[in-house]
Amino acid sequence: MTITGTRSAAAPAARRTGRVLGPYAAVGIIAAAVAAVGSWTASLSSDELATHSAVRRSAAGLWELAQHIDGHFLPYYAFMHLWLEFGQAEWWMRLPSALATGAAAVLVADLGRRLHSLPAGLLAAAVYTALPSVSYQGQNARSYAFAAAAAALAAWALHRAVEEPGRRRRWAGYAAAVALLGSTQVFALLTLSAHLIVAVPYGRSVLVRVLPAMGAGCVPGAVWLAVGFAERHAVSWIRLPEPSVFLALPKMVGGTPAAGWILTGVAALALLPRGRRAPGNWTAGLVGWALLPPALLFAVSHLVAPVYVDRYLFATVPAYALLAGLALASLPRAAAPLALAGLVAGAVPGHLGHLDLRGPDGRQENFPRAVRIIEQGARPGDAIVYGRSRMREGFLYYGGRRLPDDVLLDGTGPLPDSFGYPERDDVAAATEGRQRVWVVWIGDTGAAARVERVDALTGAGFARVKAWHAGRVPGMTVALYVRRSPSGG
Repeated sequence: MTITGTRSAAAPAARRTGRVLGPYAAVGIIAAAVAAVGSWTASLSSDELATHSAVRRSAAGLWELAQHIDGHFLPYYAFMHLWLEFGQAEWWMRLPSALATGAAAVLVADLGRRLHSLPAGLLAAAVYTALPSVSYQGQNARSYAFAAAAAALAAWALHRAVEEPGRRRRWAGYAAAVALLGSTQVFALLTLSAHLIVAVPYGRSVLVRVLPAMGAGCVPGAVWLAVGFAERHAVSWIRLPEPSVFLALPKMVGGTPAAGWILTGVAALALLPRGRRAPGNWTAGLVGWALLPPALLFAVSHLVAPVYVDRYLFATVPAYALLAGLALASLPRAAAPLALAGLVAGAVPGHLGHLDLRGPDGRQENFPRAVRIIEQGARPGDAIVYGRSRMREGFLYYGGRRLPDDVLLDGTGPLPDSFGYPERDDVAAATEGRQRVWVVWIGDTGAAARVERVDALTGAGFARVKAWHAGRVPGMTVALYVRRSPSGG
């Protein structure tokens, strides 16, 4: 009788679990697939090529690089170092980010269910999947999709822990999630400010557990933050932000201005007192998750050093999706599909909409086109000169040995302490005897005035005869320089 009773009690539980896991599996697969589609069409960006440069080095070489630049990305680089052992195609490099996007969508769905209902969770996951910003990072060979997934995991683990604060394993799981968060992207730790908003109303019994767990989990992130601070010269290009950066938040969150403003408007509906609502502290926590990291990053930029870059805030996007899911689940049934349709309509077209970001120059640069221009016009004996030595990474990836002679290269691989390559600085001597030199630089043709190698070539008797622009603004310029005849003709 005992065995029979156990089976009869377990059967409904198994059916309930299956009913929940089925939609979650679909959510994860769909989100990962949407992110992955077209990941083989867009040219790798300069940042993605930095990933490629870092992870194709030996383990010792990667460690040497991390001691000089991008050390806070070392966990991601170490993972990608192993991943690229199995292939180096664009889609393969970007696949981990697509899988992280699928994981984030599943966590968003379950957290939405915990806070409101399964429909709310599924709607939140649908919103997350539909955003061009999510697809962009989901096919970006950088760690930002991982940061968003880790932020969702940390919030999910916090909810499980406060459900049963007496269970130590759940607090250990929360600490582990926070540790993962800080190891994906250090500024993603700013999302933890929202966890305090959630925890305080629970009282002392929760605070005495959440604070030590959060502190322990932040140790790895603190290490990477210290490493990043020591290497802050690598982000010296970042300017001090103006208050106007906050007006650009919707575009960062949505990917396009239309999608971002629609999403922000729908998410704001979650604050209206109608229908079934999530617990007040969690609603406030989601708002804090969305808005506090930008404010804190802005403050850090003014008090310590300029570090405000909108992609550093991508870990806030799951919060907007969750708020939107809660709002849509409280609307009349006919209104939710209309709101989702409006979001999709604003997400597909336009600059960096779903169609645009999957184009050849969806990452601004278009290295394949630049390589094709040179290969189709090059002649035996031509030379190539790069305006910045690190641009060579993209041309080697897409062109390799088919390119003209690399007359400035002074070595066989990248520098051990940067993404650049060792080069000669005597352009005139390096191009002696050459009649045609191909030059590539970042920006349009007008940017040539700021490229020292162009000045050196013109001083050595070369003149530009043709130029092409590859990619969107700023993109890059490919120019052909020909040596002038002694008579000046």
